[in-house]
Amino acid sequence: MAAPKPEEISHPPMDQLQGLEYCIDSNPSWGEAIALGFQHYILALGTAVMIPTFLVPLMGGNDGDKVRVVQTLLFVQGINTLLQTLFGTRLPTVVGGSWAFMVPIISIIHDPSLAGITDPHSRFLNTMRAIQGALIVASSVQIILGYSQLWAICSRFFSPLGMVPVMSLVGFGLFDRGFPVVGRCVEIGIPMLILFVALSQYLKHFQMKQLPVLERFALLISVTVIWAYAHLLTASGAYKHRPEITQKNCRTDKANLISSAPWIKIPYPLQWGAPTFDAGHAFGMMAAVLVSLIESTGAYKVASRLASATPPPAHVLSRGIGWQGIGILLDGLFGTATGSTVSVENVGLLGSTRVGSRRVIQISAGFMIFFSILGKFGALFASIPFTIFAAVYCVMFGLVASVGLSFLQFTNMNSMRSLFITGVSLFLGLSIPEYFREYTTAALHGPSHSKAGWFNDFLNTIFLSSPTVALIVSVFLDNTLDYKDSGMDRGMPWWVKFRTFKGDSRNEEFYTLPFNFNRFFPPS
Repeated sequence: MAAPKPEEISHPPMDQLQGLEYCIDSNPSWGEAIALGFQHYILALGTAVMIPTFLVPLMGGNDGDKVRVVQTLLFVQGINTLLQTLFGTRLPTVVGGSWAFMVPIISIIHDPSLAGITDPHSRFLNTMRAIQGALIVASSVQIILGYSQLWAICSRFFSPLGMVPVMSLVGFGLFDRGFPVVGRCVEIGIPMLILFVALSQYLKHFQMKQLPVLERFALLISVTVIWAYAHLLTASGAYKHRPEITQKNCRTDKANLISSAPWIKIPYPLQWGAPTFDAGHAFGMMAAVLVSLIESTGAYKVASRLASATPPPAHVLSRGIGWQGIGILLDGLFGTATGSTVSVENVGLLGSTRVGSRRVIQISAGFMIFFSILGKFGALFASIPFTIFAAVYCVMFGLVASVGLSFLQFTNMNSMRSLFITGVSLFLGLSIPEYFREYTTAALHGPSHSKAGWFNDFLNTIFLSSPTVALIVSVFLDNTLDYKDSGMDRGMPWWVKFRTFKGDSRNEEFYTLPFNFNRFFPPS
């Protein structure tokens, strides 16, 4: 038998991911695009409902308050997604609510001046205004870093090797949102996981009118089937004598969203009253804004690959961060109870459907705005049990992580330096946040527990984020360890042409602003 040729053993690196049906600037038919946009809207509901469901009761709010916060979050999420896809990075990314803001927000909720208010509704309003004030001030971090191009300058220290741990932990770092949540109601979660994988992977070649229906709409089909199954279990009394926690995770009638939702309600700025400002709250929130910035940077690079685009140039990345800062400012003005970041699950859906079209995401933003105004209809979809979303997250987060790992093809993984940086960054990126999580669960406060509350919030927020820890470790090691002689190993010869807008002719096709706005904001 003849010895295999080198090209038969290894695969050549590729600038753009192959095998996608539609890339960033190619569009499916309008009917297909609308159905895909609705699918992205359904997936975005998970986080948009989970965050207010967790926070609003702690703030003293009732079911009516929870519905209004969900509506507001979805409304602003739609606006931010449109702004990002039109004027920001222009990548097909949903900009939604972020869990990174939990530490400073919970710190505000437990502030003695707010926790001491006896009337629950008054406590809710005052806490919301305090969160709004902190978000408004903290948003200046991303606005300044983005529009001043400071983040573009910082990104010049990033290489493919340094960014791989960050991009992969954008997905892997969310492991606690996956199967641990599925396990809370296995009779719904596991069938959902199996059905979604079966439709999207094993039956993906099934076609109707030359359209791979099961692959393209696996999420919509599987959510509909399992949601109906969960409703059947609820209606048949399967959970009647089960513990309260099981009922909360399994039943389809426990969210109390539909009964509490108004028919029509348009969210508007300062709807909860005038924001209040506190320096300590704002400093703590700034850490979450930095975490959001780092996580979004990794997610944008993954999204560019799943949209079959080139990596976003430094100027475009910084522009996107500036608009994300505007998004957090809008979160503060409208009162969404949390800040914004790129929705990782929706980035994963680009790969699952093999459709990276920008138009699809813009249509999904339209659905977010539309259903946030029509309260009853939006509440119907928002009552899908969280376990169903968690089952999908198991696939989506894993897919995002694997795309991050795919950037290793541009580096030399036969180098001990590359192996050391990648391995240590990935391990510490998972291990350090896990230590902070376990410590917080046991002690009911983070490892940083000094008298300066803002300092505690800052450190605990930074080190609870896997991508942030990975960035600190990997970029430091990559720029200090045998730095001068390692350009080839780090993947810099490939990376350098994507640093500037004019470095690659394809950048103009993917990232030029619409309406000829590039005249006013010339790319660097």
